[in-house]
Amino acid sequence: MPPAKTSYVCLPCRGSYKQPYVGEWQRICPRCAEPLVHVGSAFAAPPRRDTAAWRTLSVLLNAGVRFHKGCCGGPGYRPRTLREVRERMTYARRTGEPFAKALTRFDIP
Repeated sequence: MPPAKTSYVCLPCRGSYKQPYVGEWQRICPRCAEPLVHVGSAFAAPPRRDTAAWRTLSVLLNAGVRFHKGCCGGPGYRPRTLREVRERMTYARRTGEPFAKALTRFDIP
């Protein structure tokens, strides 16, 4: 049985690739030769022309948020717009909560 495939993303050229996961070795983008970021198997890439969605994704990935499947509910909540990201980052600054945890929070109190 072949290994399960997972998603890798190239942020500079906005490309997403499904490849088998064979360990923590570095994957290279076939378009620009930059390193790919392992994002997880529950990832759905935005359209290449949607720059706002890719900026949001860039913030999430740089904060350490990934899209791995949980037990039954999938990866959990992830913000989809820059407005949602800004709200959660403001909340994190005010409360001292880590950015990654604030970004995956469904509701902000």
